[in-house]
Amino acid sequence: MGVTRGTDREREKAMGTKNNPVVTPLKSGRSKVIDKQSFDYVWRTGLAGGLAGCAAKTVVAPLDRVKILFQASNPQFAKYTGSWFGVVTAMRDINKQDGFRGLYRGHSATLLRIFPYAAIKFLAYEQIRSVLIKDKSQEKSIRRLVSGSLAGITSVFFTYPLEVIRVRLAFETRKDARSSLSSICKQIYNEQPPPPAHHLSSSAAALANSSGNASLPLRAAATTLVSTSTTLQAVRPRSGLTNFYRGFTPTLCGMLPYAGISFLTHDTVGDWFRRPSIAQYTTIPATDSSSSASHSRAPLRTPYELISGAFAGFVSQTASYPLEVIRRRMQVGGAVGDGHRLGMGETARRIWAEKGARGFWVGLTIGYAKVVPMVAVSFWVYERGKLALGV
Repeated sequence: MGVTRGTDREREKAMGTKNNPVVTPLKSGRSKVIDKQSFDYVWRTGLAGGLAGCAAKTVVAPLDRVKILFQASNPQFAKYTGSWFGVVTAMRDINKQDGFRGLYRGHSATLLRIFPYAAIKFLAYEQIRSVLIKDKSQEKSIRRLVSGSLAGITSVFFTYPLEVIRVRLAFETRKDARSSLSSICKQIYNEQPPPPAHHLSSSAAALANSSGNASLPLRAAATTLVSTSTTLQAVRPRSGLTNFYRGFTPTLCGMLPYAGISFLTHDTVGDWFRRPSIAQYTTIPATDSSSSASHSRAPLRTPYELISGAFAGFVSQTASYPLEVIRRRMQVGGAVGDGHRLGMGETARRIWAEKGARGFWVGLTIGYAKVVPMVAVSFWVYERGKLALGV
């Protein structure tokens, strides 16, 4: 009996209980169960995500510079849009005018933004996913989509001002008017849009002048209208931190499909490659990596991880591109025209009036050339970073 009770206790200890899951050591000394809410897991996934974003952006920085110039309709480069030859010519002209460093114009601001952006995005995705998808039975497409969308919104909210600064640095093309990071920040902060209610005050004043012989209520109403118009012009914001959030609304709208579809597509294609019939060819065996067994899913070999990321980039870029074009035009609003802060609807109408439906797809080809390898590299570096950091 003593032997039996001892055996039962050992079996119970090995199996664990419902409230205290057992942590089974691996041959490598690591454990299969990972607490995703622990600080150790948080900073490791954040570091892996930040490095992934920096690596991916560095790879495609020259294409990103040209794409911004195309999307924002920079007058000097508008003639190059519409063909691959135009992309090559634009890159050649930038290199001729500013040297190789010109292709990386604004890249320092890009890295400054992308590290926290990518770190927050991947970290938020892991945390939100752990809440919405607690086990394999909850691995549904809608849960993956929502997890990715919320992660994208979270990251862009905290890092959007840096994105505006990066775009404005990349938009500059005049060699004799180079702006430093600090001067760009001051310029954006101090930009003042023209008075939007000028026509209202003029009309109100005319009404007041013409109502001399009118009834007392009409004169009182006209006077009140003039006073209200003057007050509104006096108190409305003319500059400040709100300038750093130009284009934020279409960014949020675009991030919902972009980030959500990106993570959803990557995970779905990854599931295809992890099917038992082909897993031995597409995944890394546990013996090849001391950390691979700690993952809920086996890590993919390099070619298949890159394919998953590339497909995710292609699908997500297609779904969100028109909103990205609107966002770019809003972001450079203070650098062109009269500085008027355009709304999302007004920007869309201007694009339609200038180029029709094709205006919303300007630079899509170069967008594919940039986003497909960027997302592929990002996911690959992130997954390998997690392996290297043991999470």
